[in-house]
Amino acid sequence: MDFSTIKTNLESLGYVVSIFENSIQAVEYLDDQIDKKTVGFGGSVTLEQIGLYDKLSAHNRVSWHHRLAEGQKSSEVRLKANAAQIYISSVNGIAQTGEIVNIDGNCNRISAICYGHEKVYLVIGKNKIAKDFEGALYRARNIAAPRNAYRVKAKTPCAVKADKCYNCRSPQRICRVLTVWWQVPLTGEFEVILIDEDLGY
Repeated sequence: MDFSTIKTNLESLGYVVSIFENSIQAVEYLDDQIDKKTVGFGGSVTLEQIGLYDKLSAHNRVSWHHRLAEGQKSSEVRLKANAAQIYISSVNGIAQTGEIVNIDGNCNRISAICYGHEKVYLVIGKNKIAKDFEGALYRARNIAAPRNAYRVKAKTPCAVKADKCYNCRSPQRICRVLTVWWQVPLTGEFEVILIDEDLGY
């Protein structure tokens, strides 16, 4: 995939952008960049697929509620992740024009991405890229959110077929808060990692 347009647009908005042919290269890069740090992971199928946790946890203290040690509570690990020096997540949709869209239920992921870390890495497969903001928003609502609802077995209309958003008011609705990044936040450093593979939802 040609990432030149999105790279140019993201850099003009203040992001650092790194591009990799595959996830193996991306993991090696992140493993080299992050050493002896506290690291927080957001809930992410992408990070699960690329095996980044095992690599980084060999020489960093990594907090991820997808990897709970015996006796740990998910809420405690989320707080540790949110207080880490480095935070790593993916996104639900990103536009060629540079807008980044995320949807969350608990909001630990989107709150952590926005503020409080030395550096944030956003790891993004090519399937997350849309032509424009409207496409990225559509993708987040009608592709990523329903598939994640299905994955966690939420009792919502979208989880039945993982087909689209029904704008429900179900008690287990996971798409409760939406954030749009028009430009890089003023605090910290933010790097977008683009990978030429389909990753996550």
